Amino acid sequence: MGTQTVGWPTGNTPADQAEGLRERKKRLMRQQLSDTATRMFLERGFDQVRVAEVAEACGVSEKTVFNYFPTKEALVLDRLEATVSSLRTGLADPDRPPVQAALQILDRELAGITDWLAGQDDPGQAAQAIVRFGDLIRATPSLRAYQSDMMDQFASVATQILAARAGTSPDDPEPQIAARALLGLWHVQASSLRKHLDGAHAPARVRELVTADVRHAARLLETGLRSYATPAPPSPAPSAARRRRQPDETSRR
Repeated sequence: MGTQTVGWPTGNTPADQAEGLRERKKRLMRQQLSDTATRMFLERGFDQVRVAEVAEACGVSEKTVFNYFPTKEALVLDRLEATVSSLRTGLADPDRPPVQAALQILDRELAGITDWLAGQDDPGQAAQAIVRFGDLIRATPSLRAYQSDMMDQFASVATQILAARAGTSPDDPEPQIAARALLGLWHVQASSLRKHLDGAHAPARVRELVTADVRHAARLLETGLRSYATPAPPSPAPSAARRRRQPDETSRR
């Protein structure tokens, strides 16, 4: 299995034409390091591969690897950083409801995976590589812990943005629960993707099935989060006629 078997894109990376030569070289090196590390981890196990071995396979020093990735775990879960960046930008758009912003990011990520699958010589084998990638994370305590930390970062970013949109404090319970509910859509997409990458469906059909699952979950959230994301107008004072109709407490005694 070559490096490209695990090098599916996130759908959130910048277009080549928008980059300068230096930025493109850095992005490609980062991608090479991540793809090579992931391939080696899938073949031998995360704990059985040293960062120095990844560096040697890529023809660079171990220090160079850590210049691109702060930890060994980040070599595997580097795509989460792109998601955080997209979430920060998408949720901040006041003209887009939070659920719709999340769905747009999820759609891009899913399209990146399924388009990559469709371009492989053996989409079924490539689909199994994605499944085994998820298995690798679940079987490795340090990767699960790193993923959990990243999801906490997701939640913190989403909480702050949702609180700002609603004119409340990030310490209030409403933006906190709203952010956690919103990020649940990523769990739904990951679970659905794993379920449908069974070799029985073409990549285009996988995209349809996963999208349907995510949209179904999003409908449960959309009404509540839409109403929360905009500050509620103050309640109008009772009219003079209504005040006159109210019984006088003193006269009833």
